[in-house]
Amino acid sequence: MKYISVIIPESSVMQAIADPQYCFTTVNRFMKMTGEDDVFNVELVGLKKKTKLNYGMYCVHADKLIHEVHSTDLIIIPALAGDLHQAIAANKGFVPWIVDQYKNGAEVASLCLGAFLLASTGLLNGKKCSTHWGFINLFREMYPEVEVLDGMIVTEENGIYSSGGANSYWNLLLHLVEKYTDRETAVLTSKYFAIDINRHSQSPFAIFTGQKSHHDEVVMKAQEYIEKNVNGKITIEELAANLAIGRRSFERRFKHATSNSVLEYIQRVKVEAAKRSIENSRKYISEVMYDVGYTDTKAFRTTFKKITGLTPVEYRNRYSKAGNSSS
Repeated sequence: MKYISVIIPESSVMQAIADPQYCFTTVNRFMKMTGEDDVFNVELVGLKKKTKLNYGMYCVHADKLIHEVHSTDLIIIPALAGDLHQAIAANKGFVPWIVDQYKNGAEVASLCLGAFLLASTGLLNGKKCSTHWGFINLFREMYPEVEVLDGMIVTEENGIYSSGGANSYWNLLLHLVEKYTDRETAVLTSKYFAIDINRHSQSPFAIFTGQKSHHDEVVMKAQEYIEKNVNGKITIEELAANLAIGRRSFERRFKHATSNSVLEYIQRVKVEAAKRSIENSRKYISEVMYDVGYTDTKAFRTTFKKITGLTPVEYRNRYSKAGNSSS
């Protein structure tokens, strides 16, 4: 039997506490239906017996306090909410216990913004992880020693797991079910909860707003120029010349400030504009392509799919009000 400890952090998302418990106890029900024993023992573990969530609207009761759990197989860190700096400070009491359990052989999994608390333990230093696409820039600022993967739903490295944003943590839960039981049980669980078991990227849901929390005025001007000229063909040479700065120096500063190369930033701005047009207009894909400065259909399709995980037509079929698959 696998012992699973779902911690109850302050300023966390109640659903991200309840869902893991629901998922693993449901697997136990499946086992009983076939005459087999439970495979999971799921406990809610807290720093105190009662933790209020959602501004006191709900109260979660712990099965055990952390000092009562001497050994466990898997620790699940639910998603945090609100001010993340404050949330991490409020939950620092979990950190030594998580580190000790990991050193004693336990695995650790973070759901969505739970990656911030996981990273605060230092266990992610030098490793890869995922988190909600909307908080990746903040994560990089707070934890530069961790390689956060843009767009990934599930990461696994040395017994440490993380998931992407919001409900994509269900894909991590299914991954863990499969690892601890088998593929057949994971597929059954995915069908029961109506979750796409093979979804690997959160890119189709991401909204690119640009990384502007830096203080480099030259880079900021370049970003503004790119966003105002989304329908044009913008070159790195043109940008550097307009800003009276050498190309190599410009590229280095841009990458440092935004975590994107200049070319990546241009592509993401154009694709974001194309996404909005596809979602809200009845234009043909070819018209959308020209509107954002592309003339090569193959290049546009390739870039669009690289960033969103979908072709332009697939994106239209999923998100357009009209549902028009015109190409």
